[in-house]
Amino acid sequence: MKNGLIWFCRISVGLLFIFSGLIKANDPLGFSYKLQEYFEVFHITFLNSVALCFAILLCAMEMILGFALLIGVYKKLVAWGLLLIIIFFSFLTFYSAFFKVVQTCGCFGDAIPLTPWQSFSKDLALLLLIVVLFKNKEKISPVSSEETGERLLMVSMVLAVGFGCFTYSFSPVVDFLPYKIGANIPDEMKTPPGAMPDEFELTYNLKNKKSGEAKTMTDKEYIKSGIWKDTNWQVIGDPESRLVKKGFTPKIADLSIQDAQRNDYTKELLSNPFYSLVIVAYDLKKTDTSAINRLNALAVNLTQNFNTRTILLTSNSAADATVFAKRHRLISEIFYADGVPLKSMVRANPGIILLKNGTIVNKWHFHAMPDYEHLTKEYFLKQ
Repeated sequence: MKNGLIWFCRISVGLLFIFSGLIKANDPLGFSYKLQEYFEVFHITFLNSVALCFAILLCAMEMILGFALLIGVYKKLVAWGLLLIIIFFSFLTFYSAFFKVVQTCGCFGDAIPLTPWQSFSKDLALLLLIVVLFKNKEKISPVSSEETGERLLMVSMVLAVGFGCFTYSFSPVVDFLPYKIGANIPDEMKTPPGAMPDEFELTYNLKNKKSGEAKTMTDKEYIKSGIWKDTNWQVIGDPESRLVKKGFTPKIADLSIQDAQRNDYTKELLSNPFYSLVIVAYDLKKTDTSAINRLNALAVNLTQNFNTRTILLTSNSAADATVFAKRHRLISEIFYADGVPLKSMVRANPGIILLKNGTIVNKWHFHAMPDYEHLTKEYFLKQ
């Protein structure tokens, strides 16, 4: 019976750790953005420059620990590693939930978004399973010889780290973001008719001018009681708003594309019935300049031969973008958007999107950008 419980905990924890590490390693750059949110909360932003390395290694560690548990190698070291990492994760998710700082933990990346309290509950369940394994670590039996187990572990280490490096360099294998290939951006921004909006509750702090008595009431109680008719009661400060029920939220709710004069071009750019080549460089100071130069040459050919509209989207200031454009002799029109949606469009700086009538026809990391011949043969000569 006890041996069955150990195997249940072993398989459950091992598979969940492998899945969690694998789903985050599919998008290590996205996970690094989440780590930077935690760095900001704990005032350790000096670690931002190594967030990507942490992301790749942390994902790899999860997968390696999970695999090592399943095959039963280095059982004491693995048991300690699992216990320490789940205590660390439990602290982070509890802190996020209790203090409402990071509202999505990133435990399963963008594939399965969890609220902080859901993440904390999941970590508590995992903690119980890991405690069982930790107390019975001597009974974790290997599934093969020690030599074979060590070889398998070495292979898993190479694959785990290599997978994170590959997806960072050539985009996620599976795209769980709203700007995936085939998505129509205007449709993803719409709220369907009849969809319920977020429901909020206001709390008023009241004070009686005569007696000095203080009260706290919700907006419904405030109206129902009729206390608002009594001039002796006055509202102190601003009412506090609390989300009572989450309503419908479009998959894309934060995209606004503007020119240097803050004129909105979102609708115009997303309704173009012809192909547009969109170069996404959320931070021009960190973008790969050699890739920008190659993309500029591509834009020149497409503009001359197919009258294609080419666009550079960035979150930098207009002044910085103008200097950058002159330095690299860019021919693309420059538009501006917030860095958050730009980071979600393509996990690259720069990234390339082929857009038609608001639909993402294809997109590429700059390491795998298409050449002029490929684009013309696959798309422009067929339109």
